[in-house]
Amino acid sequence: MTGADETTDAPLEHFLGLLQDSLAGDTFIKLVLAGPRNAEHGLQRVSVRRIALKGQPQLSFVSTHATRDITKNLDLPAAQAWLRGQVGVAFSHAHLRTRSEEIQLLTSKKGRHRLSRATTPPDAADAADAADAADTHHDAAARPPAHDRAKQRLIAQDRPFLTALGVTDAQHQVVPAMSRKWKQINKFVEVFSHALAASPLAQAERIRVVDFGSGKGYLTFAVHDHLSSVPGRQVQVTGVELRPDMVSLCNAAVAKLGLRGLAFEQGDVRTYAPDALDVMIALHACDTATDHAIHLGLRAGAAIILCSPCCHKELRPQLLSPHPLRPILQHGVHLGQQAEMLTDGLRSMLLEACGYETQVFEFVSLEHTQKNKMILAVKRARPVANAQPPDTVLAQIRDIKGFYGIRDQCLETLLRADGRLG
Repeated sequence: MTGADETTDAPLEHFLGLLQDSLAGDTFIKLVLAGPRNAEHGLQRVSVRRIALKGQPQLSFVSTHATRDITKNLDLPAAQAWLRGQVGVAFSHAHLRTRSEEIQLLTSKKGRHRLSRATTPPDAADAADAADAADTHHDAAARPPAHDRAKQRLIAQDRPFLTALGVTDAQHQVVPAMSRKWKQINKFVEVFSHALAASPLAQAERIRVVDFGSGKGYLTFAVHDHLSSVPGRQVQVTGVELRPDMVSLCNAAVAKLGLRGLAFEQGDVRTYAPDALDVMIALHACDTATDHAIHLGLRAGAAIILCSPCCHKELRPQLLSPHPLRPILQHGVHLGQQAEMLTDGLRSMLLEACGYETQVFEFVSLEHTQKNKMILAVKRARPVANAQPPDTVLAQIRDIKGFYGIRDQCLETLLRADGRLG
């Protein structure tokens, strides 16, 4: 990252100027506003794309809430006026993507702004995204973007569950406001498919999946659809969700579609006790809820564990700022990033110590979701020659904890209570 500013107003004005220049120069691709100061009605973020209505340029705003998306379109002067009152004021994080740059504005609780810029020459997918953002209008919006049409996807666009959940319309075309979710669904199924092929479940005739925090069920339905595509395979996919309205909504869709082997239940990862499971999924489980989900998967002997962690509050107050890192970690944003890296790094190491091949990677880009990291763990079917012995991994964990002054880490505590770490 380059070009950081941190006075109160200069970075904000600089960001707004860059935003205006990108719109005027036709280099704008997308803007995401996240971290709302007042998360009214479950507001999570606002995504902004450029569209054309009846030949006139406008900006389309998609407000993502906990249970719904709301779309509104504004002409450019009105849109820019609205953004000036929101960026850096009502939202603590603004992420602008242009054809040549990723530009971020972070706002602290005290109202101080920090601007960072990174040059990112667009690849073919970015160029297609830019064309899609510039060319979309209501007459053409029903057509999937050009790169979506050309790309081979594991979930067919005409699958009935997509229409039932509002991702596609009656003609099986992606609803414009759901294009982000459509990409996320396909990326998740792609990751899941590769994990399945590398796991002991590759040739299994029966697969049981539990998806914690299933929400509206987009990914739960997609996993069920993908697994059910193999003739003769018995599939049982269960979505577990705290909100009863979401459970009812998803079960109604299951009944309407006449699906077998798919059900939704109300429950919490800390107390839910499945009879058995082969795949444990937990996306956006907050803070130590991710540790409880991983622990549940380990206790059940899951062959695949898929997590996209959300919030990393447990370690941050424990962290020391050991020399020579003290000058770096004195900045709150760096301390938060360090806590996130350490939390997920320790989780992956603990999974390795328990006999899993583990990867930590970017799931989808920040334009699609605030939390974009995924932990993927696949149980080793047999000993791996170059795998580190559990004792070596645990010794490394002790060294890391000692260096940073970490006293407690939830997953390790749960595993030691079980006697799984010796």
